[in-house]
Amino acid sequence: MVRIHPWALTNKYNMNKTKEQPIPEWFNGVVYDKGAVVQNRFGGDSIELNNVELSMYDFVMGASIVVEMGMFNTPQHLNDLRRGLDWFKQYSAKAYMVLLD
Repeated sequence: MVRIHPWALTNKYNMNKTKEQPIPEWFNGVVYDKGAVVQNRFGGDSIELNNVELSMYDFVMGASIVVEMGMFNTPQHLNDLRRGLDWFKQYSAKAYMVLLD
């Protein structure tokens, strides 16, 4: 699944990846074959994510929406959300700052 939004092609940051980005054992989402450019929903800045980052980003956003709506506001869902955010801080700090901070 690739999501490239036409409006996301401005203010694009190039990422210099220095750490290998493992898929954590706790991650139960889909790992995409390709990455995409993603735009911050509030500020409009965008950044190119690789397939692992995009998979984790969608997982974090999905967990965030579920928790915010109170649908599955359980300790496990909150823990999954925190672990996803922590993963971004550790393995893709620039993407975290552009999209999730």
